[in-house]
Amino acid sequence: MTTVAVVGGGCAGVLATRELLQHTDDRVVLIEPDEPGGGLAYGSARPWHLLNSRAGAMSAVADDPGHFARWAGCSPDDFRPRTEYGHYLRSVFAALPGDRLTVRQSRAAGLSATGVLLADGGEVRADRVVVATGNPAPAQPAARPDHPDYIADPWTKGALEAIPSDVPVLLVGAGLTAIDVALTLTAERDRDAPITAVSRRGQLPLTHTAVAAPPIGLALDDCTTLRDIVRAVRAEAARAGDWRAVVDGLRPYLDELWTAFTPDEQEAFLRHLARPWECHRHRMAPSVGARVATLREEGRLEVRAGGVRSISAPPAGGLLVELEAGVQWFGAVVNCAGPGRLPGAAGSFVRSLLDRGQARVGPHGLGLDIDADGSLIGADGQVQHGRRLIGPLRRGARWETTAVPEIRAQAHNLAIPVW
Repeated sequence: MTTVAVVGGGCAGVLATRELLQHTDDRVVLIEPDEPGGGLAYGSARPWHLLNSRAGAMSAVADDPGHFARWAGCSPDDFRPRTEYGHYLRSVFAALPGDRLTVRQSRAAGLSATGVLLADGGEVRADRVVVATGNPAPAQPAARPDHPDYIADPWTKGALEAIPSDVPVLLVGAGLTAIDVALTLTAERDRDAPITAVSRRGQLPLTHTAVAAPPIGLALDDCTTLRDIVRAVRAEAARAGDWRAVVDGLRPYLDELWTAFTPDEQEAFLRHLARPWECHRHRMAPSVGARVATLREEGRLEVRAGGVRSISAPPAGGLLVELEAGVQWFGAVVNCAGPGRLPGAAGSFVRSLLDRGQARVGPHGLGLDIDADGSLIGADGQVQHGRRLIGPLRRGARWETTAVPEIRAQAHNLAIPVW
């Protein structure tokens, strides 16, 4: 019997484990130090943190798109709490047949010729390995200080609760993480002090409609460059009247478009269009968007464009931050940036893969390099057969690889015996 080791017990790891147990005769060993099914996205969520996708898109079962909505007893159009989705993943995992499943509650430290090395000194012997470790570590501002009032990771237990409610707070970043932090800071305590979010463009994620419009497909056959595609998308969005349907219609083709771009076009997209695209593609739930709008109208949340030039620590406490508008004092600075670039943002396991030459950094440092089937490519350029990657670390080699539908499809492909 073939043994497959799955490294990581978050959403990607649970989906991979389920597909392998349901559709192959393999024995699966899941390596995860915490309870499977949590992960960063769902294990640290608070009740007011909602999924930014509708329930109908979040099924863990590839051939049953309504599975999550039925489990939650909700409409496919609903935006459910992320904590609830964590419970769902844990219930999916608990229902798996246990005769071929083993959970090793340890942290993976690296790969050996015969399996996965563990941080506790042990080893999981495996014929194949699935790397499902999630995003790289968050990017950090160049001016990052070593100071207790600078919070490098807002998901560290107790970090946000320790911020006094009467001091102004700076959020470095204006994406979905910043929205989550702003909601947490204003959810349970009376906070009169303002929250400021700063990012290069000063753009917040946009908002879903209450009911999804059917996706609109685009005719891109005559588009040969990034510029052509941008023109076509803008023209169709203007014609359709709802850009969301056009953005959603592009989703099945994003990886094909991304890999067809030249390296220079990919770099131009990252430099000029990635942030606007993310704001349109990864949207807030309607109720979250309404709450954010209220916070802004009340002056409790301000969003600014620009960067952080410097951060210094005055003797009296807090942090002095030099923004484009000048120097301002904040009682706390919270890093809300998205994933950093590799190799600097690599976690210990991925760092081990890179150091040993068992993987190499993918295009633009966004993730690891893979072949067309998702197998890792080593430092020597050779495909690492039997070592597959799923989830956000595919980014760069692919583009659309961070959301449940794409990860679900990647997990389903693990059951096809080609690796």
